[in-house]
Amino acid sequence: MALRGLDSPLSVVPWAAALLLVLSVERALALPEICIQCPGSVQNLSEVALYCKQTSDLMLHARCCLNRKGTILGLDLQNCSLKDPGPYFPQAHTAIIIDLHANSLQGDLANTFRGFTQLQTLILPQDVNCPGGINAWDTVTSYINNQTCQEQRNLCNSTGDPEMCPENGSCAPDGPGRLQCVCAEGFHGYKCMRQGSFSLLMFFGILGSTTLSISTLLWGTQRRKAKAS
Repeated sequence: MALRGLDSPLSVVPWAAALLLVLSVERALALPEICIQCPGSVQNLSEVALYCKQTSDLMLHARCCLNRKGTILGLDLQNCSLKDPGPYFPQAHTAIIIDLHANSLQGDLANTFRGFTQLQTLILPQDVNCPGGINAWDTVTSYINNQTCQEQRNLCNSTGDPEMCPENGSCAPDGPGRLQCVCAEGFHGYKCMRQGSFSLLMFFGILGSTTLSISTLLWGTQRRKAKAS
């Protein structure tokens, strides 16, 4: 009886299965740490799951809703026994919806959400205030078990203070209740007063020459000490 060659359809099946397994393992290992910070996966009826299932291009992996590029659009850390969101939380700054209820969160969360400019729905424990306060959101709703903050406001449109940013800067949102001044193109430095781009070539040139000079001086000093001894 002749043996099947590698080009036989049956012999390809184990190789294909092994390849799929490797790819799935690599993808699992590539998940952002915030997605696997809490054990388990997103519950089917959670707000994050419902949001993720609205679009076919979005996928649920562990505690995250990701697009095909791996960008976090939803994060569900409910019932994770958290006192704070943790050091990996900034990885979710691209999220549109985040659920943190059923946790014992402590302290002010205003700085925690710095840079979360895309966030539109935030579900918190009932006794935790929305970051930035009620003025940072269009709708704040309290329920028995949670508090929901919806539709983050762009406070740059309502501040009404023309002096908030320097002449060569403009106001930009920086998360719920937070603003930042961004220098116009071609300006940088304190109050955006310096014109022109920052010269990396000059910076590294000065750094390199300084390092070389110090190294030469130390080498000469050690050499003289060696001769004297």
